[in-house]
Amino acid sequence: MQNLVAILGTNASGKSDLGIRLAQHFGGEIVSADSRQVYRGLDLGTGKITAAQAATVKHHLIDVAEVSEYYSLAQYQRAAYSAIDAIAAAGKLPLLVGGSGLYISAVVEGYQLVDVPPNDALRAELEALPLAQLVERLEKSDSAAASRIDKSNPRRLIRAIEIAEAGFTNEAARQNLPQYRCLQLGLTWPRPILEERIEKRLRERLAHGMIEEVDGLRSQGVSDLRLEKLGLEYRYIARYLRGELKSLDDLCLQLGIAIRQFAKDQLTWFKRDSRILWLDPTGDYFQEACNRIRNWTGGRG
Repeated sequence: MQNLVAILGTNASGKSDLGIRLAQHFGGEIVSADSRQVYRGLDLGTGKITAAQAATVKHHLIDVAEVSEYYSLAQYQRAAYSAIDAIAAAGKLPLLVGGSGLYISAVVEGYQLVDVPPNDALRAELEALPLAQLVERLEKSDSAAASRIDKSNPRRLIRAIEIAEAGFTNEAARQNLPQYRCLQLGLTWPRPILEERIEKRLRERLAHGMIEEVDGLRSQGVSDLRLEKLGLEYRYIARYLRGELKSLDDLCLQLGIAIRQFAKDQLTWFKRDSRILWLDPTGDYFQEACNRIRNWTGGRG
């Protein structure tokens, strides 16, 4: 099978910069594995690469959908496969880089997915239910899916119910068929350092116009409900703009807590996969990554 290197990790870990450096070093191209960077207009809030970074290495699956569109996991997987195959056919090394664990797993493990379109009426009904009732409903609809899913994530629960109640079960959907030979390299930091990095990055993005970005989306007709579903920065900044958060300090406090919790959830997801090789962030992790890739490819590159 074709080689694929995945660079994954938590928010604010430095995985995007590492991916760019590795792509430059090995003559590769990057396939983004970020569930929100597929949408145009979500730039500062998602930590999207800058124009200068984009000019150094070719990136795929960034800015491929409108915010108003629904971009499914199955759509992402198909597009990722196409991009990876094209990169490999050109004789280059494909690197899958990001922090969306489900997106990475869908490609690395080769999920067999069903592409069920969104059911707006069902979603409206489900969004009104408390978390415990969502879990109960999924357990009745698809017990196998309920045993695997993150039961603290209402968006994932709603999507799983939507698939199950359309006549498909996740048991059938999750019979894996890997397409690539994968090396997964993980990057994160000890908790106190990671929290400092998250806080620093949040303050920088706010200073560079993240509130204005969200305000601009609202003025373009993006609904507060949509911003709420996009999560984290978009959810909390929309609440701030509506006056539900009374000060910038309150925004920073609550958003910082949410991002730290998200990073914790990311790490929980990734730690389930014992195949991931975690880089040492206190050392020269770029060189460590280079060495691991060379050893894995038999010394090539």
